[in-house]
Amino acid sequence: MDVLLELLDPKWWLGMLGPLATIGVIAIIFAETGLLVGFFLPGDSLLVAAGIFSSAAAAQGLGIAPLSFPTLLIFTPVAAVAGAQFGHFLGGRFGRKLFEKPDSRLFKKEHVDKAEFYFEKFGPAKAVVAARFMPIVRTFMNPVAGVLEMDPRRFFVWNVVGGVVWVEALLLIGYFLGAKVENIDKYLLPGVFVIIALSLIPIVREVIKSRRVVVPEPKGRHHAGR
Repeated sequence: MDVLLELLDPKWWLGMLGPLATIGVIAIIFAETGLLVGFFLPGDSLLVAAGIFSSAAAAQGLGIAPLSFPTLLIFTPVAAVAGAQFGHFLGGRFGRKLFEKPDSRLFKKEHVDKAEFYFEKFGPAKAVVAARFMPIVRTFMNPVAGVLEMDPRRFFVWNVVGGVVWVEALLLIGYFLGAKVENIDKYLLPGVFVIIALSLIPIVREVIKSRRVVVPEPKGRHHAGR
């Protein structure tokens, strides 16, 4: 449980990265969006925290140097877009065999199924953008788009839109909070759980809706013949 809380706590990540925090955030965003093993990384909360601890006062409370906000604004969206492009490439290159592995403590086939569900439900463009705001789904959406042969040029356009909006919005929210709210670091971990809860609302809603659907039983059996 303690390990899970550490993984979810962006302060732990930033404290561990220390003077390399700015570069570390950029690398983590690439890994979360581009590498299947990165789905557990705290993308949303880490972006907000990175914005917060770009403030000198907030960073001093954590005992680290302030992160470079201009660097984050420029290179974190690039990492988010590049990561997703890499995921799309992997899906197109290796197809469904990329996901053909037994369930483990980390990898679950249901993660892939959720990504494919949203791809089919919303259509390629909306799904690629919306997935940015859904933990886990955003990691698997990109290779799923490649597996389902979404046109690379179209994927790139909507990948850029989703990646830039997602990254910049959360960084700016964090930066604003870090500059305006005193002792913001005390509220960060509870805020993480709020962010996770809000991000999971669309997934929970669709699960509930899918369970309400009643599949009618066939009235009789029909035999195909020639």
